[in-house]
Amino acid sequence: MKNVAVLGFGTVGSGVVEIICENDFSQKAGEPICVKAILEIREFPDSPYNKLIVNDYEKILNDPEIDIFIETMGGVNPAYPFTKRALENGKSVVTSNKELVSTHGAELLRIAKENGVNYLFEASVGGGIPIIRPISNCLAANEITEIMGILNGTTNYILTQMIKNGETFENALADAQAKGYAERNPAADVEGHDTCRKIAILSALAYGKHIDSTDIKTEGITKITLKDIEYAESVNCVIKLIGSSKKIGDKVYAKVGPLMLPHGHALSEVDGVFNAILVKGSATGDVMFYGKGAGKMPTASAVVADVIDIVKHKGTGAPFWDEGGELIEDSGDNIRLYIRVKAADKQLVESKIDAIFGKVKKIESSNDEAVFITSASKEVELNSGIAKLKVLIGDESILSVIQVLN
Repeated sequence: MKNVAVLGFGTVGSGVVEIICENDFSQKAGEPICVKAILEIREFPDSPYNKLIVNDYEKILNDPEIDIFIETMGGVNPAYPFTKRALENGKSVVTSNKELVSTHGAELLRIAKENGVNYLFEASVGGGIPIIRPISNCLAANEITEIMGILNGTTNYILTQMIKNGETFENALADAQAKGYAERNPAADVEGHDTCRKIAILSALAYGKHIDSTDIKTEGITKITLKDIEYAESVNCVIKLIGSSKKIGDKVYAKVGPLMLPHGHALSEVDGVFNAILVKGSATGDVMFYGKGAGKMPTASAVVADVIDIVKHKGTGAPFWDEGGELIEDSGDNIRLYIRVKAADKQLVESKIDAIFGKVKKIESSNDEAVFITSASKEVELNSGIAKLKVLIGDESILSVIQVLN
C-alpha cells in the first residue's frame, strides 16, 4: 500500500482525491494507492473526504507512512518550501503547479535526484495532454530543436469566439468566465503569463537547461480587436496565442504572443478550450499533441498518472535539467509583421510606411487606418522600423503589431 498526501483541496486537488479514492490502481501500479491526508486550512463538511483534512503540514511531513506528496496548491508560497522539504525528507512529489516548476524546477529536480525520489509534473503544461513524458522518454532518441503551441485553453476559447462568432474580446471573456473557463481575475491567462510558464518548462525539458520564464518576451491577447480578426481573415489567416521556443546553438530563443497562422497550418483549426503542441525532432520531424489542456478531471488524471508511475518505478525515469540556460533576444530568422495604424491622412501615412519598410503588402482597410504586412526581414530591423514609425506618426497611432507566420 502506498499512502499519499494531497496538498490543497481546490479544483485539481479534489479531482485527484476522487480519482484515487474511487478507483483501484493495484493492477496498474503493482499495489494499492490510498489518500491518507489532505492538507487544507478550510473545512469541507459536505465532502465525504472531510475526515482526511489535516491543517498541520508538519504532521504530514513527519508521517513515515506517507510516501508521496501531491501538490495542487498553485503559486510559489507555500508550495515551494513545502515541496522542497518533502523532497529533502525522502518523499516523492507530484505537482500540477506550472508557476513553481517554471521558477524552481531545476533546483527541485536536483534535490529529488540527490534524495533518490521523484519530482513529476506532467499536469503542469498540458493538463490532460501527455507531453512531459513523451518529450523525456518517447522522443529521447531525437534532438528537439523547436516547440510551438497553443498552451492556454482560456485564451484559445476567447479567440475562437471572436473568430467564429464575431464576439468582442470583452464579451468573449465574460462568456469564458460564465462557463468557468476563465478566472474572475483572468490576467495570468489573457496577458500570456500562463503560456509563458508552460513554454519555459517545455523548453527546459527539451533543451536541458533551466529557462527563466520572467525573461521570455510575453504579450497576451488583450489588444486583439475584431478588426484584427477581420484583417487576418482577409489574408487567409487566423490569430492564435502561441508560445514558442527554438534551440540556437547552446542558447534558446523563446517568446509568447499572438501569431497569424495561415489556414491549413496544423494549429490554425485548434479551437475552443483545446490545446495543441508541435514538437520538432531531428528524427521524427513534427509531432503534435492535442487535447483539452485544462479542467478538473483531465488535469487530475495526469497527476494521478504520475503517482502511478512513481509507485511502479520508484526513483527512476524522472526528468532532469540543469541551471544556466541562456535566452537570446533575436532568433536571427526573417519574419513578417502585420501592422495596423491610425491614418487621418492615409496617403501621407502610407508614404511614410513605404519609406521605412520598403515593399509591403497593403491590406484594404477603412479610410482612417493603414494596414499592411511587411516583407520578411530580421526582427531587429523590423523593430527599428516600428520605432521610426512611432516617431513620425506618434506612439498612440500604432494600433496592432502581430507576427505573421512565414
